[in-house]
Amino acid sequence: MAPLSSSIPAATTDDAVIWHNLKEAIAASSGFQQWKQEQNGSSNADMSDSVDHLVRRYLRETLETLAY
Repeated sequence: MAPLSSSIPAATTDDAVIWHNLKEAIAASSGFQQWKQEQNGSSNADMSDSVDHLVRRYLRETLETLAY
């Protein structure tokens, strides 16, 4: 059986590393922290979601806002 790293294309591995680093930087940003606090006050917020899911939601909502 081949090692896992040799069976994953380099681009996929690079993309995963880039996403991880970007997600960590976004999660540490003041904008994300403020958004997260605002979500805690909202009745439909689920802050038990993973950081990955929260960052994706934050980015989607931010881009939707910028689209207007």
